Amino acid sequence: QVQLVESGGGLVQAGGSLRLSCAASGRTFSTYAVGWFRQAPGKEREFVATISRNSVNTYYADSVKGRFTLSRDNAKNTVYLQMNSLKPEDTAVYYCAANYGVSYQAHQYDYWGQGTQVTVSS
Repeated sequence: QVQLVESGGGLVQAGGSLRLSCAASGRTFSTYAVGWFRQAPGKEREFVATISRNSVNTYYADSVKGRFTLSRDNAKNTVYLQMNSLKPEDTAVYYCAANYGVSYQAHQYDYWGQGTQVTVSS
């Protein structure tokens, strides 16, 4: 089992940057793929990005491709989501999740963090 804790959210102006972190407990973190999802008020949770256990594969939603970068440091049990050129439509609660394989689908992830709020002002 793995527990996930997100951090790094906050308020930023459009065009700015934030780096979210997803810290995991457990010695088996390196065996999990990690995904990021986000949920804006009144909207369904949507896929943002995912990274394989060994960082070989990363996948991004079209809406964030070229602006967001996902990386991980298995020695630190941490995954990072670097978010650049932020837009007001990126405003949401961001969640990280762990699964044995990469997936775009939230229901396939077994473990979730509590979320961190990202607010982008125009």
